[in-house]
Formats: sequence, C-alpha cells, structure tokens
Amino acid sequence: MSNTGFDQAPPKTEIITLTSHVLSQQQRHPIATGDLTLLLTAIQTTCKFISTNVRRAGLLNLIGQAGSSNIQGEDQKKLDILSNDIMINSLRASGKCAVLVSEENEEPIFIDTAHRGRYCVVFDPLDGSSNIDAGVNIGTIFGVYKCRDDSEGTLEDVLRPGSELQVAGYCMYGSSANLVISTGQGVNGYTLDNGIGEFILTHPNIRIPSRGKIYSFNEGNSLFFHEPVTQYLESIKFPSNGKPYSARYIGSMVADVHRTLLYGGIFGYPSDKKSKNGKLRLLYEGYPMAFLVEQAGGLATTGTERILDIKPTDIHQRCPVFLGSKDDVEDVMRFHQ
Repeated sequence: MSNTGFDQAPPKTEIITLTSHVLSQQQRHPIATGDLTLLLTAIQTTCKFISTNVRRAGLLNLIGQAGSSNIQGEDQKKLDILSNDIMINSLRASGKCAVLVSEENEEPIFIDTAHRGRYCVVFDPLDGSSNIDAGVNIGTIFGVYKCRDDSEGTLEDVLRPGSELQVAGYCMYGSSANLVISTGQGVNGYTLDNGIGEFILTHPNIRIPSRGKIYSFNEGNSLFFHEPVTQYLESIKFPSNGKPYSARYIGSMVADVHRTLLYGGIFGYPSDKKSKNGKLRLLYEGYPMAFLVEQAGGLATTGTERILDIKPTDIHQRCPVFLGSKDDVEDVMRFHQ
C-alpha cells in the first residue's frame, strides 16, 4: 500500500478463458475426443454474436414484434428469430450436432449427414424476450445430450431425463454478458471481456447458499395458485421470527435464476388453476436450470418430484418448477406433502 492509500501493485496477468478452462478439464479425461470442447466453442461464439445484437437492437431496428408466433403461441420478437437462426447455423456448422431442439421451432431439427456429429442440443435462444423493449436482462439457455451409442441422432436421443445431460448452461445479456455453465463437475461463471472478445472465468465453483432471503414468484398469478403454494408464500412473508423474505421477480428466468444461484433463496413457477402443467418448458428451460442448481448444491423439484428424474414425452412439454437453496426448496416440498 502506497502513502496515497492505493495499492500500486501491477494488475494480475493470469487470465483463465472459457476455452482454456474447458481444455484443462478435458486433459483430466484421457478418453475425451475434444468434440465437446469444439461444441462449447460454437456455443460461446453464438452467445457473443447474440450479445452484440442485443446491445445494438435499438440501433438495428431489432426491437418489436416480428408479426409471427412460435409453437407456444407467443408473439415472436425480431431478435427472437435472429437469435434462433444464429444458434441453429452455428451449431450445424460446428459439425458436432445430430439433433437440435429450439423453443422457436415446432419440430426437432435433424442435421444432415455431411455436418452430423454425436451431440444433441436443446435451447431457448432468447429467454425473457418479452422484456427486450424494457431493457431487462434476457438470455440464452441450453442443454447438451450425447447420442446413444447405437443411434445416429433421433428424437429419442433428446427425450431423456435431465439427469443424462452432459452440459447445461445459460448466457445472460445485461450490463455484461455472463455465461454460466456446468459439465457435471460443478458450476463456473464467465464474463465476456469485449476488449479481447473472450469469456473470462470470474465466478469459479459457484455454490448456492443452503438458505437465502429472497423469493422469485410471479405473484400476479396468486389468484390461481394451489393451496400448498399459497401457504408456503404466507410462511415466508409473515414468518414467526419476524424476518420476512424479500420479493425479487424480474420475469426473465435467466435473470431470476442467476440471482438465486449467486445469493440463494428460491425461484418458483408452479402449476396453478390456469396452467395445470406449469408454464416453463421442461427440455430447454427446466432441465438446464435444474442441472445447474443441483451442481451448485441446491435442489430443483416440481413440488413432489425431482425435475431431473422426469421422463419427457414431448419436446415442448411443460412442468412446474421450484429451484434454489436446499433448505428453501425442502420447505416448499413439505407444504406439498
């Protein structure tokens, strides 16, 4: 410390990029082929491209409705369609994919033989896109399966429980682009340095606190909530210890789960009298986020069942979701019992 009160030591020069970090992990597995590393490189390139377009959306006239709807019946934004096209083209060009499933496409995309690989990617190219016009954080969610040994890439390769995911992650676009990812060996967070165009490791080995102080529920639907959910919310808003939880609901799953991962608490999108199967899509929203939360030491449940154990029957299947700190999720499960 100098006499000016400021540390004059030179800045640290060790930089761990996403690519170098994944390569170092790959070296621990002698049988690794490097294909997954190349696929992750394609995904991070896609996230950089989408991030650039999100930041320039207003200037490029990408904000607003595109005049069409996706398979969910939701109005598509111009940036939705662009992000979807970017992701599909990048994943196909990687030569490592066999099947792609996107929120924006009614049917799975089967990669032609010339570009076919051994992995299947399920993704929501731009989660929270209804918030684009308001400048709220939005993001890309993805999960990666490996084709079964006897398969060249079929629907059955993606209609599998989330516990069989090889990789899960999301990239959040806001004041910075944050890529959070797990290959089944914990969770790491990277921040895009626009100066060098690389994702830098900034949040190594993320561990979610066992209990938090924040809940993220869309209480605009309270009228339709089932009794266990209503009772649980009452218990954290009017607790006997006089220390109620704080409500923090943004409306973008990526942003709400990102905060929950870092600070603990609970994110919930339950089934209700209006949406009996819940609202969130299992394959490309529920599974990747549940995988990340569990890898970080938390829990993810429908209220009565572990999300990663569900066997999907449809690529756009929906499910109720509660995920976050272990103690908080166990509390909501007790109300469902």
